[in-house]
Order: sequence, then C-alpha cells, then structure tokens
Amino acid sequence: MNRIPTSESANKCSTCVLGQFCLPVGLNQEEIGKIDSLVTERVRLKKGDALYRQGDTLTAVYGIKFGTLKTEYTLPDGREQITGFHLPGEMLGLDGIGNNQYQSNAIALEDSEACIVKFNEFEILARQIPSLQHQFHRILSKELTQDQRHLLSLGSLRAEERLASFLLNFSDRLAARGYSPSEYHLRMSREEIGSYLGIQLETVSRLFSRFTESGLIQIKQRHIKLIDMDGLLELAGKSSAIHCATHT
Repeated sequence: MNRIPTSESANKCSTCVLGQFCLPVGLNQEEIGKIDSLVTERVRLKKGDALYRQGDTLTAVYGIKFGTLKTEYTLPDGREQITGFHLPGEMLGLDGIGNNQYQSNAIALEDSEACIVKFNEFEILARQIPSLQHQFHRILSKELTQDQRHLLSLGSLRAEERLASFLLNFSDRLAARGYSPSEYHLRMSREEIGSYLGIQLETVSRLFSRFTESGLIQIKQRHIKLIDMDGLLELAGKSSAIHCATHT
C-alpha cells in the first residue's frame, strides 16, 4: 500500500469525473475550495492489498478513484463472508463510524486507488457546509438500502435469481460510470461471488453454465457478456422498464 500526496493543481474533488457520486450539487466557489482541500492524499493498492482491516481504528473514509475492492467480515471461526464489491465513486469505511472501528476488511481485487478523507476533518467541514452533510447522509442511506435488499435476496430468492440480480446490478453500476452495461470483466472469483450470494462454488459454476446454455450470457473465464437482458430481468423478477430507466 502506497500513499500519494495530491498536487494542488490536479486530482481535485471538484474536477474529478466521479464527483457526481461523492459531491453535492450547487456548491459555491468558497465551498468547492474547502472540499478540494479535504483530500490531500490518495492510497495506491496492489491486487490483494488491504485498505483497512476489521477492528482497526477508524481514521478515514475512502472514495474509490479507480479499481475494484471487496469487503469481507471475518467470522469467529476464521471463515470470511464477503459483504460487498465496490466500484469507482463508491465510499468505503462507513461501517466504522458507529463504534470507531472498521467492521470489515477492505481488499483490492485489482490494482486500485482510493482518496483518503480524514473523518475528523470531514465532520468539521460537513458542519460548515450543510449540503455536504446532506450528501453524506444520502450515501449512508443508499448503503443501508443496498444492504437491506441484499439480505432480503438471501432470504427470499432462489440461487438463479440471486445470480441474475447480481449480474444486472453490476450492469447498472457500470453503466452509471459510462461503461458498457452488457459486457464487462468480473474482477472477483466464482468462489467470492458464491460467498457474497450465499451459494456454494459448485452451484455458481453450474448456474453460469446453465445461463450460457440458455442463451442468457456468454462467458469466457471472467469476461461476461449479457446476451438476453430481458431474460435475465425476468429471471430476477425485475421490470425491463425500470432497468432501462437506469441507463437514461
């Protein structure tokens, strides 16, 4: 893990292409300047590096600049349960706010980079800029909603429904960042997908084969192409109209 100071002339929050995910709209010039001064360092991670570990004291929250990370919870018996996969523009470390300790491990699935937002400085600035505080609350609410939906899927959806929903969710999130919604590379292994979805590795592999044979997807190693989006939506129990609206 390598810390990199940000320069005064580049990599500012206000000019970052991912600002739409992190920053509130309608800031005046003075407020923009204060937010730009908030991030003075980034951290560069190699595949497999930990951004933070479960039980570490909360010092910062992080905004992913590029790359993909997973969060995982270590159970008392040593097993690890994956709780999320995180893309550029998303925040990490929010689970540490409650008791001042991170509740999971954050591990890079590929070479990645994250902006460091020192939490004590962020709290001071958020009190000065109400719209920043509101944006932070919005991000927290979105995280909570996603966690609730994931728990609901684990308790109520069949294995094939969970996998279809997972693929469509990645499609939506990548499309929001300007990438292809129908063709992408999965940075996580099938075992990691199974851990997140509560499905055995063998079941994940069998479902990928079934989806391929049914003409829903094409997959080669970790590169996947969604062929029949309507079929996936039907399998996941989602409306095609709602899904299309996320790409407009």
